[in-house]
Amino acid sequence: MVDCGHVDRRIVIPGLRAIVSHSWVTVLTGKIVPLLIFLGLFTSVGITPAVLAALAWSLGLVAYQRANGHRIAGLVILSIVGNTAKTIVALATGSVVAYFIQPTISTTLIGTAFLISVPLGFPLAERLVRDFCPFDEATNNEPAFAAFFPRLSLLWAATSLLNGGVTLYLLLTQSITNFLILKAFLGPATTLLTITVGLWWFQRSMNKAGIEVVLSRRVHTAPALVAASSAAA
Repeated sequence: MVDCGHVDRRIVIPGLRAIVSHSWVTVLTGKIVPLLIFLGLFTSVGITPAVLAALAWSLGLVAYQRANGHRIAGLVILSIVGNTAKTIVALATGSVVAYFIQPTISTTLIGTAFLISVPLGFPLAERLVRDFCPFDEATNNEPAFAAFFPRLSLLWAATSLLNGGVTLYLLLTQSITNFLILKAFLGPATTLLTITVGLWWFQRSMNKAGIEVVLSRRVHTAPALVAASSAAA
């Protein structure tokens, strides 16, 4: 257990349970449903209807969200672009391996980008976190808070590269059905591992700096750094 020493500040961030509760619908509609569509059609009618139907679902989901005024995250748009590229490659080559190797390459490149961003002085993790969680001025000016992002970038680099390597191995050694089943568990497991280790590491780093991290049960749109005495009042 880390000795926090004198704690005079607090950072409030969403806990793991709150993050899962906030994002499970996105995972279901954006990942699991397209996978089930592809599997059902691939085993019955072949790769072409399968990839087209999976892409159509994703595009339809985005169209539905836009029509109903829902915000579409940048990562969702990137996912659509990636699925479109995979579909074009698969239709052009007729190769299932070509279809599934695209996200493997993307995952590896993302991990490399996280890694390279650290010595270049603009950790990619910081950019992504600030896209989704706007922080107040006091939080942005906290040196210990800013110093954590290079470490978080290295963590994402390690897990992304590990995910890409294991995925490529499974793709080259397993049947398509087994690959899809294993991949369906590998992706969420890697993400969950990264989030869990990241939250623990973040809390430990802040505690060492005398900052108490409070895990909220809700996802806040603007986490704040406040005086502990004010919060207790």
